[in-house]
Amino acid sequence: MGIIQSLRCRECRNEYDPKFRYICEECYGPLDVIYKFASDIKRDTFSLREKTYWRYFELLPIAHKGNIVNLNAGFTPLQHADILGRQLGGLKNLFIKNDSVNPTFSFKDRPAGVAVSRAKESKLKAVGCASTGNLASATAAHAAKAKLPCYIFAPTDIENIKIAQALSYGAEYVAVDGTYDDANRVAAVVGDSKGIGVVNINMRPYYVEGSKTLAYEVAEQLNWQVPDHLIIPVGSGAMLNAICKGFEELSDLGLIDSVTNLKITAAQPHGCAPVFNAFKNNSNEVIPVERPETIAKSLAIGDPGDGLYVLRRLKQYNGIAEEATNDEIIDGILALAKTEGIFTEPAGGVAIAVLQKMVEEGKIDRDEKVVCYITGNGLKATEALATVLPTLSVVKPDVQTVSAMIR
Repeated sequence: MGIIQSLRCRECRNEYDPKFRYICEECYGPLDVIYKFASDIKRDTFSLREKTYWRYFELLPIAHKGNIVNLNAGFTPLQHADILGRQLGGLKNLFIKNDSVNPTFSFKDRPAGVAVSRAKESKLKAVGCASTGNLASATAAHAAKAKLPCYIFAPTDIENIKIAQALSYGAEYVAVDGTYDDANRVAAVVGDSKGIGVVNINMRPYYVEGSKTLAYEVAEQLNWQVPDHLIIPVGSGAMLNAICKGFEELSDLGLIDSVTNLKITAAQPHGCAPVFNAFKNNSNEVIPVERPETIAKSLAIGDPGDGLYVLRRLKQYNGIAEEATNDEIIDGILALAKTEGIFTEPAGGVAIAVLQKMVEEGKIDRDEKVVCYITGNGLKATEALATVLPTLSVVKPDVQTVSAMIR
């Protein structure tokens, strides 16, 4: 299994034993898991294994396989989007990484599964999360499988279906009258005081490791080739940073070529785009959005924890940030559904809308190998489309009447 060498601060580079800590004691910077990888890891190490993200267990922070909480998430389709590519201006090599088909219907099954597994291995008595919706469901589902109590801290304005989904797994829901950032603050204090493993706060070093499997899978599904360009929706920014880490680890292991030519685009919704705003203003400071206003609720994180690190990644990978309005998001959702048969929630619509802008502005070449990450299922946020879908026409059960309607 993954052999953890240390937890390393991103800022001052101090290293710590891999215990239950998540902030540097010297500078209060975030901690990342550093591994001592085995020297015999090859491409074919993974080839005959189960088709879940746990196929990469040597690269993940769990010491004993018996502690894995497995809902069979991951190894989701990488779909060649030839029809959408043609519609967007003749993209020949557009791929959709479709994480909407995970067990709880979002990419959050990856980080939640790793974090809950780590909580089980650490013998914690309960887990929880601060969430805009998808993480609530993923954490609650894995907690149910692990037989651990689960506490969800979330703003009251998230989609009702996401609340129902998390409650169905038996989680206790704390609906905070405020923003995601308010819920996050409450969860941090309560988690530390009560000894709860809050997966995206006090277990964050391990939690973010799950998202890097989105890089591992794409590389393997492309026959161990490095894409030219990634389009990644950004809320907290943790997924983008983790995907970059994943590609870097594969390169360090010699499983893929150098990633120095990889380009990254951070996609955010207008109304909650603090990373885009900082990038546009050529600033190193991510100014929080106090009251997010967007239909992309899963990206409505006004004070992104990894926002600064997204900016650094964009500089490292010759990347850019872009935003999409609500109307553009809806257009993106419908474009993906009508061309490739993939129904995404608004976060995916953000990615598609930003992709279209990039093509129109000549920032993506038609021959580039582009991977667009779709992170959640549209059935979780159908209200976003309520005003644009056609209304149903009720007809009598008469064959001639119905036949006359069909062209």
